[in-house]
Amino acid sequence: MIDKCNLRCTYCMPADGLAWLPRSRLLALPEILRLVRIGVRDLGVRELRLTGGEPLVRADLVDIVAGLRAEHPRLPISLTTNGVGLEAKARALAEAGLTRLNVSLDTLHAGTFEKLTRRDHLDRVLAGIEAADAAGLRPLKVNAVLMRGINEDHAPELLAWALQRGYELRFIEQMPLDADHGWRREDMVTAAETRALLERTHRLAPDPRARGGAPAERFLVSLPGAPDRVLGAVGIIASVTEPFCADCRRTRITAEGRVMSCLFSREETDLSALLRSGGSDAEIADRWRAAMWAKPRAHGMDHAGLGADGFVQPDRPMSAIGG
Repeated sequence: MIDKCNLRCTYCMPADGLAWLPRSRLLALPEILRLVRIGVRDLGVRELRLTGGEPLVRADLVDIVAGLRAEHPRLPISLTTNGVGLEAKARALAEAGLTRLNVSLDTLHAGTFEKLTRRDHLDRVLAGIEAADAAGLRPLKVNAVLMRGINEDHAPELLAWALQRGYELRFIEQMPLDADHGWRREDMVTAAETRALLERTHRLAPDPRARGGAPAERFLVSLPGAPDRVLGAVGIIASVTEPFCADCRRTRITAEGRVMSCLFSREETDLSALLRSGGSDAEIADRWRAAMWAKPRAHGMDHAGLGADGFVQPDRPMSAIGG
């Protein structure tokens, strides 16, 4: 939807930000509606997620959600956001037809939040989460990235906070999608380490339900002394160390209308040129379909280090992909 963001998370962006796309290159509302229409009708899309950058930065976000809901009354429509500005828009998004939210929150400590995001906005994020909850945007999921030496010890506290409020926390391994290209495998808090951190205070049991292509491996959470009293669930997305490439069912369209068959792909397929030059729905569907048929078998990061099995970090950072 948009590549612009109002935070500067260290694992995503440089401190000075990036060169944003001009508005003329962003997909406009009619173009977004048309692409979703083609995806749902012709390509089997059954769920939609709006991402960024930061989607709340788009002034027409509520109109986009309302337009999508009008055309697709039963389509699940979710939004991934950093929560800054959510307090003012949560009710309108719910009334427009948004199904649910994922909000990024790496810590509950203001100083650590500012260190990670380079912005003093923790209070705004927490207020946005509360507003989304009050607006009925559930299930509400909270995404957290653990950074070694910064916030990994906050994991049990985050989990207790989420369980108390009925939110589902999901920990995401730090991925090599930072604009500075400073990612190092040895600095990453792995899924196995995350589980060990959580098990200091909680008991985790694998969710018996089928994963069904979802990126997160879910665990049912209880206290060590009461294993039969399930308090909720937590998910761990291990894109690097425990990849799920073979079960991935996702397709991504960037803010300017390019298909990326994988979050880590260096290959892109332009749909916007076809959209804006009079291409038919069938032609757009064929180009989109061909891009997904060429999806690589795996990203190649799951063995040794960065560069293993031919992996090369994409030029695009996460904000310009739509994670």
